[in-house]
Amino acid sequence: MGTHVIKMPDIGEGIAEVELSVWHVKVGDMVVEDQVLADVMTDKAMVDIPSPVHGKVIALGGVPGEVMAVGSILISIEVEGAGNVKESAQPAAAAVKEAPVAAPKVAAVAESKPMAAAAPRAAVCQGPMVAREADERPLASPAVRKHALDLGIQLRLVRGTGPAGRVLHEDLDAYLAQGQQPQSTATAAYAQRNDEEQIPVIGMRRKIAQRMQDATQRAAHFSYVEEIDVTAVEELRAHLNEKHGATRGKLTLLPFLVRALVVALRDFPQINARYDDEAQVITRLGAVHVGIATQADIGLMVPVVRHAEARSLWDSATEISRLATAARTGKASRDELSGSTITLTSLGALGGIVSTPVLNLPEVAIVGVNKIVERPMVVKGQIVIRKMMNLSSSFDHRVVDGMDAAQFIQAIRGLLEQPATLFVDSF
Repeated sequence: MGTHVIKMPDIGEGIAEVELSVWHVKVGDMVVEDQVLADVMTDKAMVDIPSPVHGKVIALGGVPGEVMAVGSILISIEVEGAGNVKESAQPAAAAVKEAPVAAPKVAAVAESKPMAAAAPRAAVCQGPMVAREADERPLASPAVRKHALDLGIQLRLVRGTGPAGRVLHEDLDAYLAQGQQPQSTATAAYAQRNDEEQIPVIGMRRKIAQRMQDATQRAAHFSYVEEIDVTAVEELRAHLNEKHGATRGKLTLLPFLVRALVVALRDFPQINARYDDEAQVITRLGAVHVGIATQADIGLMVPVVRHAEARSLWDSATEISRLATAARTGKASRDELSGSTITLTSLGALGGIVSTPVLNLPEVAIVGVNKIVERPMVVKGQIVIRKMMNLSSSFDHRVVDGMDAAQFIQAIRGLLEQPATLFVDSF
């Protein structure tokens, strides 16, 4: 038998150290080639580290949350063969080029928020049931915990197949499908609880926290809220879906908002910009690369619709849908999650009345979409029912003056309230 040592790979871009985010194996596990061993976090991306060999894990080189130098020992695997020690990943980038199937799989962080989910992980967590210690708290979202409580299922008995062993809704279904008997729902709902859960802030959550804190500390945020009558644009959207939905796909409101951003930015180039506060340089861009804030199981990600200025409604709609799916399934590439010039964020039906979105540095503006509600409004002296929606937007006051921000949002308002103007080149 021999030992195969895998060293922390050189991810590139001059990165000297990375954070070990999560292990997908433990000492004693048998692993196969291409199985994901661990996730590591760089400044911009979460990277899956796969195994280049078959064998048995005999040592782990770090603990989740630990910052490790490139080239340090990540994991040791016992393999068939001579008794000498073999090493891989020196630097790891070279090793992964020799075996493309073992290359790190990257999902960047919008310039900020990463995550990748790889198929081999399913081999690590098989079956719907697992025995945990009574005080061990499995990872799960609040919605999954509520669902489990309603079903009378003890989460510690359910094997999670999500990232880092997170329990998903599908895992609850699998648990019940295997004939496992939940406890009485009524009893569970009113049972006295004294449990606590401590969740280390590492990996993606740490990166999101750092970026949010950095944005609020460095930028001079100010927000501006305006209500918009979206009755006309919603009628146009319904008409286009009825006429072309079967052949071109259904349109949501987002493509119209993207188009409104593109048109409005023609008169406000200072808002389609990035600010390098260290170099004291503002870069105004002609290309409009719209980041679409997207919620995934592992946190907020911002895939980017590139060159929105050159896209039709349906082209934008198709790209938004493709990118959202890629982000939520962990398949978005580094390029798809970086390079935005302005961000559009929406909570959909949960959008509330007002929000104060945080800038996605180094951008200087983010436009937040609140939910659409029907309200009585006075139009030409008559009370009528209209569909109203608020835009809650934030700007970097170091770069964008308040008057410019207000006029920019008013321009978007005018475009959406008279949607024909979205498609007129000059007026």
